[in-house]
Amino acid sequence: MLINAVPQWQGAIGLRARELVGGCLALSELAGHVLGHPVHHVRQDAAPSEVVAGVANRAVLTGANRRAHLAALEAPEGPVLTIGGDCGVELLPISVARFRYGSGLGVAWFDAHADLNTADSSPSGGFHGMVLRSLLGEGDEEFAANPALEGGRVALFGTRAFDPAEAESVARGLAVRTEDVAGTLSAAGADHVYLHVDLDVLDPAEFGGLNCPEPGGRTIGEVVSAIDALSGMDVVGAGVTECVGTEVGSLEPILSAVGRVLGSS
Repeated sequence: MLINAVPQWQGAIGLRARELVGGCLALSELAGHVLGHPVHHVRQDAAPSEVVAGVANRAVLTGANRRAHLAALEAPEGPVLTIGGDCGVELLPISVARFRYGSGLGVAWFDAHADLNTADSSPSGGFHGMVLRSLLGEGDEEFAANPALEGGRVALFGTRAFDPAEAESVARGLAVRTEDVAGTLSAAGADHVYLHVDLDVLDPAEFGGLNCPEPGGRTIGEVVSAIDALSGMDVVGAGVTECVGTEVGSLEPILSAVGRVLGSS
């Protein structure tokens, strides 16, 4: 297993966005300890850049940061665990997994937010709210995945905050809200799975180090159970994102569960 720590913050918008750097470092250190694998730190430019065509920090997200992350994904065989940073870090590992494993790749999206906006519909300009739509091949051409994920092979778990364009995307079947992630993906014909865990799937009372907290979230135990339910599927990669806290010890059960479904605990 390769663990990539990608301390990108520029895809996020919010008062605590820059704290994603420290959160990534703390979480990746814990992941290395829990899973027993070394962590590769993907060097990121810490500077911001301007909003261009509706995407904040576009130059940073499409420049050297993207090239460094892509280079880190070129060599490894076996599963890759990406520790963010904002949810935008998932664009490359999921795109690479889609290329490697084909159209049967399904995505288990554990996230309070659907991340199905485009640059035109986003209320903030933060790319972290556009990344899943981009992976489905829609929106800004500079980010849209090719090949794209198949519509209907994305299972949303714990998702409870939708902008209008995101609700419309779900209504037309790009993604499915479900309590039975494994069953939903199996029924959709997914033969490989990428697991995305934005920590804001958790209730803010459960873990305080959330960049974009939403009330009514899941407990750590509920998230662990939902991850473990994927153990019968071929989980080929995972990402854990949006941590702004450095006191991350309570997240050890989630990282252990991710390791189990990736085949390395």
